[in-house]
Amino acid sequence: MTKILIIGGHGKIALQAARLLAEREDEVTSVIRNPEHRADVEATGARALVLDIEHAQHADLVRAMRGKDAVVWSAGAGGGDLARTYAVDQAAAIASMKAARDAGVPRYVMVSFLGAALDHPLPYDEGFFHYAQAKAVADAHLRGSSLAWTILMPGLLTEDPGTGRVSTTPDPAEETAHIPRADVAAVITHVLGEGMRASLRRMIPLTTGPTPISEAIG
Repeated sequence: MTKILIIGGHGKIALQAARLLAEREDEVTSVIRNPEHRADVEATGARALVLDIEHAQHADLVRAMRGKDAVVWSAGAGGGDLARTYAVDQAAAIASMKAARDAGVPRYVMVSFLGAALDHPLPYDEGFFHYAQAKAVADAHLRGSSLAWTILMPGLLTEDPGTGRVSTTPDPAEETAHIPRADVAAVITHVLGEGMRASLRRMIPLTTGPTPISEAIG
């Protein structure tokens, strides 16, 4: 049984990942900011932990992570508010990596996105400009850390049913650069299980594709 902490536990990907991991009999703790979301999280089989990661102290994060085998970052401000985007998607994400290190958590899975880069073509006044910047800085920090990291970079997220099939070599400019949230959740479950060795220290683009997840990651 693997002990997993999911940060951003009420997100649509996180809820599906928590259910899959719990069904596999992993021990899942999902971090949420709003206590009103506790019932949604617990319905997945996970334990809810109320903690505002945007304002959490280092000691609080370490306490939440201590004894865990893996941390999954699935939180995000999404570019809607500039200050909060940098506070959550960059600063809080990096703080969580430092806490994972100090708590002795070996494994860290980051849910980033396909457009995370410092040299993207988005205009400065576009909200996703700052989201792409913040995510790119956080991803770079994770790559330079001592954690056993995996960075998942999904394309445009959809509510379509999962297919269990993905592409890890997409062209982000193509209209097909999308993926159901259910498939991202399935990939998280895979890289925290039998796909761990094949996914270590890899940035993995993800879109809908023809290849079963286990083969695509392997």
